[in-house]
Amino acid sequence: MVNKLHALRRRHRKRPTETDVHGGDQRVAVIGLGRFGSSLASELMRRGWDVLGIDTDARLVQKYSDGLTHAAVADCTDPEVLRRLGVHEFTSAVVAIGTDIEASILVSSNLLEAEVPNIWAKAISRQHGQILERLGVHHVVLPEHEMGERVAHLVTGRMLDFIEFDDDYALVKTVAPDVATGIPLGQSQVRTRYGVTVVGIKRPGEGFTYATAETVVQKGDVIVVTGKTRAVEGFAELS
Repeated sequence: MVNKLHALRRRHRKRPTETDVHGGDQRVAVIGLGRFGSSLASELMRRGWDVLGIDTDARLVQKYSDGLTHAAVADCTDPEVLRRLGVHEFTSAVVAIGTDIEASILVSSNLLEAEVPNIWAKAISRQHGQILERLGVHHVVLPEHEMGERVAHLVTGRMLDFIEFDDDYALVKTVAPDVATGIPLGQSQVRTRYGVTVVGIKRPGEGFTYATAETVVQKGDVIVVTGKTRAVEGFAELS
């Protein structure tokens, strides 16, 4: 098993390219139709993708089958099952299996063996995520952990929304603090003084628009700022 994991890591260390990820193929296999998988599958369908939903639970498959392009009751820990379903021909697959870590790892391994170019997998803990990354999975997500961090920022700060990226970079929606109002952004020195960039602005009753150096932010405006996480956190606290 250890040798197999090392071999998979060597073969799939390279991240998928833009062509690998899309390539004009808008088909995706979602394996696991629990709350996360079914929500993801529904959103992909809404966006016009063809979705093959797979689960070992016939009840879940029946529940969601009418809303998916295709649905199947199957155990994807068996690589032959994946082959029969044609998942090896897809450019994207999501392992949305919940608490069964062993099944998550086996299915991810099978998808890597099938050389599916763009594999996403849900992890239920950091340790689980590390195993998936070492295996060679291209994208690992920890929905509960990431949502917990996001809500914590909203509860403890003055942010209206918060999104953090892997490289300690964040995007925040907040009410404009006084230090950024009344004069053009180019003259406010927000970037120099606070290390953030204002990229969007929304006035009451209006939609979001892009911010420029000539934009004058007014008191009560909602703005979107980007920058290092600690910088945008500190800037939002000025509101």
